[in-house]
Amino acid sequence: MFKKVLVSDDLLSINIGIYTVLEQYKIRNVEAVQYCDDAFLRLKKASQDGNPFDLLISDLSFKSDHRVQQFTSGPELITEVRRQFPGLKIIVYTVEDRVQKVRMLMQRIGVDGYVCKGRRGLIELSKAIDSVYHGESYLSSILEHALQANMDLEVDDFDIKLLEMLSKGLSQDQISAHFKTYKIAPNSLSAIEKRINRLRIQFKANNSVHLVTIAKDLGFI
Repeated sequence: MFKKVLVSDDLLSINIGIYTVLEQYKIRNVEAVQYCDDAFLRLKKASQDGNPFDLLISDLSFKSDHRVQQFTSGPELITEVRRQFPGLKIIVYTVEDRVQKVRMLMQRIGVDGYVCKGRRGLIELSKAIDSVYHGESYLSSILEHALQANMDLEVDDFDIKLLEMLSKGLSQDQISAHFKTYKIAPNSLSAIEKRINRLRIQFKANNSVHLVTIAKDLGFI
């Protein structure tokens, strides 16, 4: 079983619940932090000291306060952690259940487990820890549909970048110029127009503003 676990959640009550689950597996070496930056620094120092963590259990949402953070959300933290510590096992424990957020973290980032907080949250977290330890991925039962093929909801990296630009209020001309500057292709005005129209049809959006709203609701941006 895992020997050293880091818990990253800004709610102390959640951390206590997680501790209870870890105790069932007789995992004694557990550290908890309430800021994403602290989580990253703990992981980095442990690795440098030759005593790395085996497992990271992290929330996705962290309330901002007076403290300036490099990583302001769980996804930002997890993305960088996966890049720098590819062998570390990661379980997400969160209330976030949007399909695209689940797909992004499980399929693109490569987290090992995704558990929804709730009445059965700690029970499923226990199952996730066991599954991940034995080399299997784990996804909460209520989210199993999230990884089923559904082409109507699929977007690629270019689409996401385009939606981000739209969400910032940029016009199609400005987006085209931006893409040309940073050598993002396709970048012609006609290509931008066609892609936006395709996305509007795909998500049944009345206009670009409506499209951005839908994209945010689905967790694309």
